[in-house]
Amino acid sequence: MTTAMISGVRFDAIGTTAHVLVTRPDTLPVAETMSRWVLDELDLACSRFRADSALSLLNRTGSATHPLLAQAVGVALRAAEDTGGLVDPALGSYMITLGYDRTFAEVPRRGPTTVDIDAPPARQVWRDITVTGDTVTVPRGVKVDLGATAKAWAADVAARRIAGETGAGVLVNLGGDVAVAGAAPDGGWSVRVTADHASDQGGQVVAIDSGGLATSSVSVRSWQRGDRRLHHVLDPATGFPAARFWQYASVSAASCVAANTASTAALVLGDRAPNWLAARRLPARLVATGGAVTTVAEWPEEE
Repeated sequence: MTTAMISGVRFDAIGTTAHVLVTRPDTLPVAETMSRWVLDELDLACSRFRADSALSLLNRTGSATHPLLAQAVGVALRAAEDTGGLVDPALGSYMITLGYDRTFAEVPRRGPTTVDIDAPPARQVWRDITVTGDTVTVPRGVKVDLGATAKAWAADVAARRIAGETGAGVLVNLGGDVAVAGAAPDGGWSVRVTADHASDQGGQVVAIDSGGLATSSVSVRSWQRGDRRLHHVLDPATGFPAARFWQYASVSAASCVAANTASTAALVLGDRAPNWLAARRLPARLVATGGAVTTVAEWPEEE
């Protein structure tokens, strides 16, 4: 632990707001430059919304060679393995069918047409995605979506690299996906857990000094098609958005990507989530659609 003066910067990147904090103010310019570089490289490799990205090439042709894309897909496949397929990177075509086919800021919030899905996803098709060196290949008809893991992984990468380069304690927050590295301030990094990451009101403030913390929600990225309210967390069993049992799920883990993987899985699991998280000893705070709060493992009590 260290007593420090915290300095930070906010900027827009990859469709969200990046917030970078360091314990040494003199390192902030380097921290900002490094985090911007990591996010720019991630966008070029892994964006579904850029025609020139390596991921778009993969989804068009079934194969792409790019070192960062290969790493990101490897992370996504490990998340799928760790959750038994609850967090599935092979659902890109279903996300497009549901209307999330462009950056979320450009997605019409209402539309008159009810969405129909011809058939549910093939079971465990993500197992047929292969990464060989820097080359990724996917089965015919499969489109990859890295939305459940890439942003959290980028937070981990940026935090580690900044801490290694500057020697400062670092917190990187990408739209609610929080990674920390280096020596934390005394008492840890204070993070507000809330459904609306753009808000400074409500929720609970917790402290973390290592690893990551992530919140997944069914309400922040949602839209309407016909009489159906949709969101971006899909159930691999149906291809439709997961049932709205939890409004949002916050999880603490050894890394941000592990935390976000678990918080996403919790939304898919619904009422089975507390037992699933407890079995993995993952501290979590789950807020039901009616507002009731359930905490798991060693999540701190709310004051």
